[in-house]
Amino acid sequence: MTGPDQARQGSAGPDRTSNDSPYTLDSAMQAGAEDRLAEWACEFLASPGSDNAALAAALAYEQKWWLGPVRVDLDELLRMAGPEVDDDNIVVAIDALEWERGLGAMGDSLARGWEPPPILVSAHGGALRIEDGNHRHEALRRAGHTHAWAIVWFDDEADRTHYLETRQ
Repeated sequence: MTGPDQARQGSAGPDRTSNDSPYTLDSAMQAGAEDRLAEWACEFLASPGSDNAALAAALAYEQKWWLGPVRVDLDELLRMAGPEVDDDNIVVAIDALEWERGLGAMGDSLARGWEPPPILVSAHGGALRIEDGNHRHEALRRAGHTHAWAIVWFDDEADRTHYLETRQ
């Protein structure tokens, strides 16, 4: 089964909290301009720090319609991983101490000017689900941000078109 941040289970992994990573907002923007978002997302997911090769493999074999990076209100995104056991959206439970450890490093990096890579989001029936980036989402929220950059994928072109029409 693939899932949000499944493989790392809350680990911040190698130092992904640096603007020196090959997986930056700028590299995602370039991939979007070159119509390579699927490739960028799959490489990012399979890389150390994300460690979500299962999701990368699933996305590589399924046709999706991609959008991004786009600015998304943090409140529009459904976090699917975290320590909350009573939240119906949480499908990957992460130990609270491990969760906080990952958030601490990201919070420190945000304070030093780190621009996190886009959050990877799937769109289902109007809901935007965080597939990778649950820690980034929470760290941004705690740092007072209201929006994040996201790469969104859709199961069909009509859903992508509808999303774009309703955003304007």
